[in-house]
Amino acid sequence: MSGELRGEYLSVRDRAELIHAPEAVQVAVQRTAQAIETDLGDRDPLVLCVMVGGFRFTSDLVGHLDCPLEVDYLQVSRYRDGLRGGHMDWLRYPSTSLRGREVLVVDDVLDEGVTLAAVLTHCREVGAATVASAVLVDKHMPGRKVDADYAALAAPDRFLFGEGMDYKGYGRNLRGIWALGERG
Repeated sequence: MSGELRGEYLSVRDRAELIHAPEAVQVAVQRTAQAIETDLGDRDPLVLCVMVGGFRFTSDLVGHLDCPLEVDYLQVSRYRDGLRGGHMDWLRYPSTSLRGREVLVVDDVLDEGVTLAAVLTHCREVGAATVASAVLVDKHMPGRKVDADYAALAAPDRFLFGEGMDYKGYGRNLRGIWALGERG
């Protein structure tokens, strides 16, 4: 199966549209980091990465933060290498206590907001003092569950990959943000 899926991915990648060049992504990440540092830099934040999609953005983001912080991660999935969200699976909770902490949740893309809303609710339920959120890409979908406090970039409501986001498990390593055709 992996050979077939690899071929499918390569075909999709060849037809995909680059909607944010790597340089534009890095400028946006740096700008977002500056805003976060202004707001949270003196509050000893716990940066909480939503794996696996948020790993690249989290890494790039914390590389631009010049303040004391800690990093942990959680893993929750609605896509499981698919193209549409389904049942939410909690695969790993943070190992660091969130009680009394200033938490910054970092994820890759905000579309319907189901996953981010659940993560933010979890953080509050386990006692975080404050919870903020940062996403690499905001699709600005109407009627979603939650908005992000910080969004590096905006994108159309299309399936995205690159910069940590994937197409059926592939493409997380690509620099830049790529979109499938209008119909996916």
